[in-house]
Amino acid sequence: MRRFDGGTGREPPLLTLRSTPDNPVPPGGTLIAVGTRDDCTLRAAYWQTTARTCRGTVCLLQGRAEFIEKYYETIHELRARGFAVVAFDWRGQGESDRRVDNPHKGHVARFDDYRLDLRAVADTVLVPLMPEPHVGLAHSMGGCVALLGALDGWLPFRRLVTVAPMLSIRMIRWPAGAALLSQGLHRLGLGSRYIPLGKPVSIATNPFAGNRLSRDPVRYARNAAAAREVGAGAVGDPTIAWLAEAFRAMARLRDPRAAPRITLPTLIVAAGADPVCGTPDTERFAARLKAGHILVLPDSRHEILTERDAIRQDFWAAFEAHFGAPEAWLERAYLVLSFLAHAAVWGEEPPLTSLPAFGAGLRRLIHENPRAAGWESTPAAGAQVVAEASCNPEAGCSGRGRCIWVPPK
Repeated sequence: MRRFDGGTGREPPLLTLRSTPDNPVPPGGTLIAVGTRDDCTLRAAYWQTTARTCRGTVCLLQGRAEFIEKYYETIHELRARGFAVVAFDWRGQGESDRRVDNPHKGHVARFDDYRLDLRAVADTVLVPLMPEPHVGLAHSMGGCVALLGALDGWLPFRRLVTVAPMLSIRMIRWPAGAALLSQGLHRLGLGSRYIPLGKPVSIATNPFAGNRLSRDPVRYARNAAAAREVGAGAVGDPTIAWLAEAFRAMARLRDPRAAPRITLPTLIVAAGADPVCGTPDTERFAARLKAGHILVLPDSRHEILTERDAIRQDFWAAFEAHFGAPEAWLERAYLVLSFLAHAAVWGEEPPLTSLPAFGAGLRRLIHENPRAAGWESTPAAGAQVVAEASCNPEAGCSGRGRCIWVPPK
């Protein structure tokens, strides 16, 4: 095991979260070192919600070569929407430990090791410290890992959102040949080497013109600056072992028998102009889900969460539809219950001017004691579950993408 030292060769520094002028650390967070069962130390952090009431906890599962700092904007938005947030670096990237000497290599020996990472974060942070319900927001490689966990039944979430999940890789011209070659080289003991022509440079630092990740120049520049700030934490190209394992994982998910076995309520948001992951494969997978739906954003490149505002607004509309937008639903419930309460007390239809007063009282009752109101379905203190909603125009979806909703069985 090699502790992450920032590529300096010196004693590993204390864990830190790094800031740049356009990307400050979200305030109020707690940074923690998480140990896995196989003696790997991960960098993790968590934040409580900044909203009046908490809707649960979102655990961020980052993509390959990413790091916590890249998600500051998303963390801020999730907290404002009523969620607590947990973020961590997978092994082999960010400021988590490495299994190879060169910290710039994006390496993992087995994709099952990512399961150990998530289990450690769940056991150390998510379950003992964070309000329920626990849900996952997974990007690219993180989406692949999460879908495997949903398939095998070990994912510690009640709902899942995957953003441009990695079910195939478009950047590889001959994937079948690349899969055979990488797996053969891996068996020959060459797994820790870079892929052919691999470099230590992070994709996030490439010039904006012609980039594969985002059409938003401001967010792209912000993330490039963050990648330069974290140094070797923003890893370069993957190793042969990572690629061989990625091909095995993607093949499992593309098996037509896989998707129907997933029972976890899942939203897939895919990028219609994704040059990194194959959206057609994602659509075929989603069409076979029994408890999921898909939204394809036609103009988006790979990193939907760092795209232009219009694209991100569509994402957040679908996100809220998946979890249920609470405020509008609660307001309608308050008014209905107010009407019934008035009728029960006075035996007559209430005047409209009296409804706000009754609504205020009911609002206090439900927010202060959700279990008594029957709106808390989990035993954890402080956990609140709001009504569920499918993706539809009334819930805020713009309709510019293609939505498919299959009710859970």
